[in-house]
Amino acid sequence: MGKRLNSKHKIDRRLGVNLWGRAKSPFNDREYGPGQHGQRRRKPSDYGIQLMAKQKLKGYYGNIGEKQFRKYYQEAVRRRGDTGENLVGILECRLDAVVYRMKFVPTVFAARQVVSHNHVRVNGKRVNVPSYMVKEGDVIELKEKSRELPMVLEAAASNERDIPDYMDVDLDKKRGTFTRTPKLEDVPYPVQMEPNLVVEFYSR
Repeated sequence: MGKRLNSKHKIDRRLGVNLWGRAKSPFNDREYGPGQHGQRRRKPSDYGIQLMAKQKLKGYYGNIGEKQFRKYYQEAVRRRGDTGENLVGILECRLDAVVYRMKFVPTVFAARQVVSHNHVRVNGKRVNVPSYMVKEGDVIELKEKSRELPMVLEAAASNERDIPDYMDVDLDKKRGTFTRTPKLEDVPYPVQMEPNLVVEFYSR
């Protein structure tokens, strides 16, 4: 589980957005940062804007560690094409992100948990590493016994979000195919993500 699981809603308020678009987010009631000085607002510098863009993208995927996130950026630079688009594509290939997108669980934090606790199979083989990189054509499914977990049933019944069109999912069987790596415009972020600013942050 992520180190910041107990304070994940503080991420919403610190960044000033309802990052996951959830009805339960306290940001819906208190649109200011947490803590004693949360209501003070200063105009951010260019560096501050770039840092915020990075923190939003990192936070959205379960608050990935800085070292790992920088590795994703370096891989995105190495690949051909737009670095920001490449970075989003890499993040969307993480197994925990795929499990979340397929609506097998209600949150990305829950996705990390079900993967770590051996509830997920990729192409019939158990995988318990949330950062495992899914490839196009891979079949992801929950173990049969895991399909009745309360949070799995909650996610399937939720109307908070839809399954994106770059995966083909059978919700009844809790099985899906990752059909293609998405572009930024394909990813159903509830808030505006600016990977171009993340690229600027790292290339300073």
